[in-house]
Amino acid sequence: MLSFKQLRYFDAVARLGHFGRAADHCAVTQPALSMQIQDLEAELGLQLLERRRSGVRLTEDGREIARRAARILADIRDLKDYAVHRGERLAGTLQLGVIPSVAPYILPRFLPLMRQRFPDLDIHIRETQTHQLTRELIDGALDLLLVALPVEHPDIETIRLFEDRFLLALPPDRRIDSRVRATPDILKDDRLLLLEEGHCLREQALTFCSLRRVESIDTFGASSLTTLVQMVSNGLGLTLLPEICLDVEARAGALNVMRFTDPEPSRTLGLAWRATSPRKRDFVELGQLIAASRPNVPAP
Repeated sequence: MLSFKQLRYFDAVARLGHFGRAADHCAVTQPALSMQIQDLEAELGLQLLERRRSGVRLTEDGREIARRAARILADIRDLKDYAVHRGERLAGTLQLGVIPSVAPYILPRFLPLMRQRFPDLDIHIRETQTHQLTRELIDGALDLLLVALPVEHPDIETIRLFEDRFLLALPPDRRIDSRVRATPDILKDDRLLLLEEGHCLREQALTFCSLRRVESIDTFGASSLTTLVQMVSNGLGLTLLPEICLDVEARAGALNVMRFTDPEPSRTLGLAWRATSPRKRDFVELGQLIAASRPNVPAP
């Protein structure tokens, strides 16, 4: 008969790709973990892993079983969360995923407020791109995401927090009348600097500019807004910056910043969680605190 222990051990091996690391993660000996996974393979009548000297690799059947096992384990965690947090709000452990174009600008204001207001909440932060965060949320490794919406998945529920407008950042030698507002056409006549593939901010900028295959688009493999700001400051091109980053990034580099003509481009920041999670009330309350942590935006 399948057991929770077998699924948990197999999930650890599938995620870590190594029996030794999985055994350490599960706090068991490697032989004990290996035996449980062999029993799982025998019970299912499937080979789930290819054993190699350098580690292990999932078979095609193994990938499907790993996906299903992760869902089952997430449901079990949600069940335990319901029992633990019933009647008790904002306590215990919370795994929060945040995208890189938000984390450096919201977390420094949010985390001190969170610790002050909810001292019994033990929060852990995971910062990476939306597609990876979404996968980890579905698999149960994360409880809550702070991302740009929409996140479209039948198993995910979301709430909107606030709109984050985009502004045009120009090199310091590009003097623009403060009464002039930018238009997308400006971006077609200059080098547009964007984050590398996979960042949702890149896609939002391309959509706004109606640009896809344009020679003037240049990513340079940049993975942070700070890198883009330094490029713009040194005359390498233009970029779009979200409003929440200005308080930090305007100090990091010499920039001229312009607002766009109406309707101003923006992204919607919000929270996402598994629809089965019993902690929706907690997440909504945290969302209110995150919205209150929005940086003060200096006038461009």
